[in-house]
Amino acid sequence: MLDHVFSDAIGALREALEAARLERQALEERFQADILLGDLNWATSYAMPGEGDPPRIRCDLTLEWPTWSQTAYRHWYLEGQLADPPEITVEVVLRLQRLASAPLLGIVLSALPDEPPELGDHALEQSGPTVETIYDEPDDPHWAVEVSYAGSYELDEKALEDGTALDEDFGSLGTWISSALVRLGDLRLDYRPADPSET
Repeated sequence: MLDHVFSDAIGALREALEAARLERQALEERFQADILLGDLNWATSYAMPGEGDPPRIRCDLTLEWPTWSQTAYRHWYLEGQLADPPEITVEVVLRLQRLASAPLLGIVLSALPDEPPELGDHALEQSGPTVETIYDEPDDPHWAVEVSYAGSYELDEKALEDGTALDEDFGSLGTWISSALVRLGDLRLDYRPADPSET
């Protein structure tokens, strides 16, 4: 792995989620570079063990390293001065899928932790829930619900100089995600089986 603060943040978040015994959805992980703008983007998905494929409940995570952050980081790295602190854009999406009936949003939202996840000195902002109706067959719908949290993680000199700060901040995010998935998993909802042959 490259010796870079963005790769350190990815590693810190991955370690936190795996320490919480969550399972990475290997085929869902992507690392992309925008060759026109220069932004870097890392996306992955985690679920609780034994959820099946696809899992009933999962968390989709996206970290983005914009070009201007790279410029600020390079200036600090070469000059030792931090003018504009670089930022990592973070999105956390909690997704319930394979629902056999239309979800009652009040029940889903009430199961979420009372406080949004915090990352560094700021809390991620929750967006309104999204409900999907999916038709594999014209007369056989199933549903999915997504709740998103998004924000920015500002990297001060402490975080840039010492990876311990990254471990602590992304470690707390991993704990929040694990707790949220467990709480959603405890809801008594009707799900379609992962394997259609089980119907």
